[in-house]
Amino acid sequence: MQKRSVLEARGAETIGQQVCLEGWVRTRRDSKGGFSFIELNDGSCLANIQVIADDKLPNYENEIKHLTPGCSIRVVGEVKESQGKGQSTEVQAAEVFLYGTADAETYPLQKKRHTFEKLREWAHLRTRSNTFGSVFRVRNRVSFSIHQFFQERGFLYVNTPIITASDCEGAGEMFRVTTLDVQEPPKVNGKVDFSKDFFARPAFLTVSGQLEGEIFATSLGRVYTFGPTFRAENSNTSRHLAEFWMVEPEIAFADLEANMEVAEAFLKRIFTDVMNDCADDMAFFNERIEPGILDTLQGIVETEFLRCSYTDAVEILQKSGHQFEYPVSWGMDLQSEHERYLTEQHFKRPVILHDYPRSIKPFYMRCNEDGKTVRAMDVLVPKVGEIIGGSQREERLDVLESRMAEQGLNAQDYWWYLDLRRYGTVPHSGFGLGLERVLQFITGMGNIRDVIPFPRTPGWAEF
Repeated sequence: MQKRSVLEARGAETIGQQVCLEGWVRTRRDSKGGFSFIELNDGSCLANIQVIADDKLPNYENEIKHLTPGCSIRVVGEVKESQGKGQSTEVQAAEVFLYGTADAETYPLQKKRHTFEKLREWAHLRTRSNTFGSVFRVRNRVSFSIHQFFQERGFLYVNTPIITASDCEGAGEMFRVTTLDVQEPPKVNGKVDFSKDFFARPAFLTVSGQLEGEIFATSLGRVYTFGPTFRAENSNTSRHLAEFWMVEPEIAFADLEANMEVAEAFLKRIFTDVMNDCADDMAFFNERIEPGILDTLQGIVETEFLRCSYTDAVEILQKSGHQFEYPVSWGMDLQSEHERYLTEQHFKRPVILHDYPRSIKPFYMRCNEDGKTVRAMDVLVPKVGEIIGGSQREERLDVLESRMAEQGLNAQDYWWYLDLRRYGTVPHSGFGLGLERVLQFITGMGNIRDVIPFPRTPGWAEF
């Protein structure tokens, strides 16, 4: 007898084998013929396996006939060919052991449909539902695919700090980390004296591992970070989280063109792996959540991404005759509606926009000779718009110092970052991909809070 997952036991090759399955009851249906059909799921796949338990089992009357959704059981029995539709196997139970009951009156996940908003309140149980089981199997595959892509190309995985004193984006929307008494903090000249704090200076939760990633890229060549990042933006939209996961590769001796090539190959690899290895889950999303998502993903994989400068894109938008909510002008940060128009209506394919105005981009992006633009890039895909943002980094010390002053940053706070330009500076590039953003795109889930296990948003930090 072998312990098997439901996924394994559903395979025709297990017919005739004695197996042990463990999982949670989805449904139980009793027959007048003296046996019960139990639908069992263990999270290994979307589908359940049917277990047939007859009245010869010693606990049939007192336990099996009282099983309700949510009960946890162990089943020992033989895998048999199934006569039922949609399944090739079923299990004839020789033993059913009850691990734990689930009170039918209070167990939230009954057969009635619940909204995704309601299920967020039960985040400790929602992964037992079909939708969220599929979401997190896809999340697992995407995460694995990210590591595979970079490891196979010789990138080193780097763990950058979660607590930092630098603001990579310059946005200032950071969570402060302190052990000071918030009721009566020490003060000097009327201001909080952070020299008395744990780190003897102001400290925050990171918004990006990019700057530290550059340290490793300028010594180890090719690296990537993959970890949690935080932003204290008081936004309650369906696309914002206070805690989210970022993938950030940094590549030494690489210009913006090389950066674009890596970003394109990266997305195509993720989408290909998900479609190949999560076929049932993706079929579910394609049928129930976002009709056509499989065609969209396949189209991206099979299509070469078009390159277009920001300046050309603005001209296309201005001449389009399309009525946008936000009128287009050179120097503005393009909105999602503009990006989607470019990918869905004008080019009808993924687009990489590049060379954005320096006034709307962070200090670390390489300045172009025109004095107006920087070597920035955004990868745009249909239905979403921007999915990856990146740039060639500014490797010239004097230009970087000038950009810091231009944006009101204290160069002393970034002394180590400037040192990378003093000692053996090299051209280098990188980009960032928000894991939850790409998962939202892949699955078609309407709210980003439904693709992370325990969402952190303004006013909400449960679980």
